[in-house]
Amino acid sequence: MSHLICTSALIILILVMPLFYFYTIDNINVEMMERELKEVADYVSNSLGNLYVLANSTNCDVQLNKTLDLPSSIRDSTYYVEIMYNQTDGSAKYVQARSKDSSGIWADSWILPGPKADKEKGYVIESGEKTVVAGCSRNSTGIYVWIGRGQSTLS
Repeated sequence: MSHLICTSALIILILVMPLFYFYTIDNINVEMMERELKEVADYVSNSLGNLYVLANSTNCDVQLNKTLDLPSSIRDSTYYVEIMYNQTDGSAKYVQARSKDSSGIWADSWILPGPKADKEKGYVIESGEKTVVAGCSRNSTGIYVWIGRGQSTLS
């Protein structure tokens, strides 16, 4: 009888242990991806904040661009970086980096208060091998930030 109990317990352990293992591994991968997305969001937010401070320090119309060094993928997955803005007045609120494959995996980073999102130049990009540029422009209507593809004039 004890052999039967031990054999059943062993079979149950063999079947149950991989479930817990894969669940734990999946949680670790999600946590690592969220941390990497947070780094990307912080980097883009800091770059936009620096450009905003530079543009705000002058009274002239100016356009500043900076090439961003973003990874082409995170954990072999593509991702989006988006400037989230207030729909009513267009003010930029925060940068969100989110996984394309898993909608529940994302990270945010606040933008300095003041700039507006330039929806014509771009406010969302998809990761890839192409050059990503963060920009800030000042004109008579305000200071605008954007992200997109293109050439940089400031490194």
